[in-house]
Amino acid sequence: MKLWIVRARDGHDVWNPWYDKAFGFVVRAGTEEEARTLASFVHGAEGREPWLDATASTCEELTGDGAAEVVMADVHNA
Repeated sequence: MKLWIVRARDGHDVWNPWYDKAFGFVVRAGTEEEARTLASFVHGAEGREPWLDATASTCEELTGDGAAEVVMADVHNA
């Protein structure tokens, strides 16, 4: 299995207003399609479709390569 980070794309209308919505997931899955599908099952008020749509969300495989960094910090202050 692989780890995937599935995140909302900035500027897409589905994320406005921002409250009661999910903005990202880290998912264990074999493929990008499977990762998007799993993320779509745990959505917020944005619904399932944005997680399946590459124009509304991104899905990237996480690897151990690269410098030390915070991979995901998803904070939305009111």
